[in-house]
Amino acid sequence: MIAGCGSRAGEAGPGAAAEGCVDTSGDTVKVGAINSLSGGLAVSESVIRDAITLAVEQINESGGVLGKQLELIGEDGASEPTVFAEKAQKLIHSDCVAVVFGGYTSASRKAMLPVFEDANALLYYGQQYEGLEDSPNIFYTGATTNQQIIPALDYLKEQGVKSLYLVGSDYVFPRTSNAIVKAYAAANGIEIKGEDYTPLGSTDFSTIMNKIRSADADAIFNVVVGDSLVAFFREYRNSGLTPDKMPVMSMCVGDEEVRSIGAPILVGQLSSWNYYQTLDTPENKEFVAAFKERFGADRVTSDPMESAYAAVLLWKATVEKANSFAVPDIQEAADGLTVDAPEGRVTIDGENHHVTKTARIGRVGEDGLIHQIWASPQPIEPDPYLRGYPWAEGITG
Repeated sequence: MIAGCGSRAGEAGPGAAAEGCVDTSGDTVKVGAINSLSGGLAVSESVIRDAITLAVEQINESGGVLGKQLELIGEDGASEPTVFAEKAQKLIHSDCVAVVFGGYTSASRKAMLPVFEDANALLYYGQQYEGLEDSPNIFYTGATTNQQIIPALDYLKEQGVKSLYLVGSDYVFPRTSNAIVKAYAAANGIEIKGEDYTPLGSTDFSTIMNKIRSADADAIFNVVVGDSLVAFFREYRNSGLTPDKMPVMSMCVGDEEVRSIGAPILVGQLSSWNYYQTLDTPENKEFVAAFKERFGADRVTSDPMESAYAAVLLWKATVEKANSFAVPDIQEAADGLTVDAPEGRVTIDGENHHVTKTARIGRVGEDGLIHQIWASPQPIEPDPYLRGYPWAEGITG
């Protein structure tokens, strides 16, 4: 696992040339975004680009960052990790951006990580992920596992769940997430009735669903992502399963996915996130209203969108605290920096570059939105290596 092993501030090497490429002497500063606008993950990632765009536009309307307007340069990661790495290279070395926002799957992040470390550039990664990583060149504004997966398991345990069936897409995040689930289950008397993975973009869940139905678990722990979710839940419904018989606790189903899958299919299902469109806070009401005004009254917001939006706000606040766009100055200024985001108050941990997050469990309602049914009493400190959980010792993903 990569854990803070890249170029550090002040070190000689490729980073010096990359930083020298960034021009902040004029009235504008270039910033980059990499999201999949094509391929199997476009359904989940294109809306994230919209949230980044909104944040940049709002910042420009309010005077910019240190008096400079932001010029957003967007790239399509095309749902391929190698493309993400290529586009990161372009943004850093050809476009000379001051920062990049984006990435979705852990595979895309891991493909980009050495690019940012070698160049001593900054990536703000706004997606929940499996943890077990930190880097001086990445700020992780989505949840790590102790802020999403473990609260979901705690909730299921409190509801009397004693057996689970694990299903996920076949890449790093689902497999590591389920390794954590299995360790938690072993320590908490929960039986794992089965575990299956399917390739990204898969649309055939008939065999897996037959196994799930036969296993008769108390609940399904779901880490399927992207457009495969449509096929998964349709097969679930066709098999005769219901939330009353065997509820699904999903890690990757937000308000946007409910919209694409179809609300009637998902009513009553559970989701673990840190944000829902229905949150009743002034900051969220402003965010939702602004997003709908910009992109359409029928649009919805979701956790990955909000985390990406918050990432831009955090970068702006850190630049202003540092009074500098330089990477070493931002790294030094980040610790303890707090913003009131739509999800609530988030604070950067300067040691591991993750942020505090309030854990929330939601249930899909008849209105097609996810409504909070449980929340942690306060924001949870990030623990990407699960050092505070003895049962997690030895998990490496």
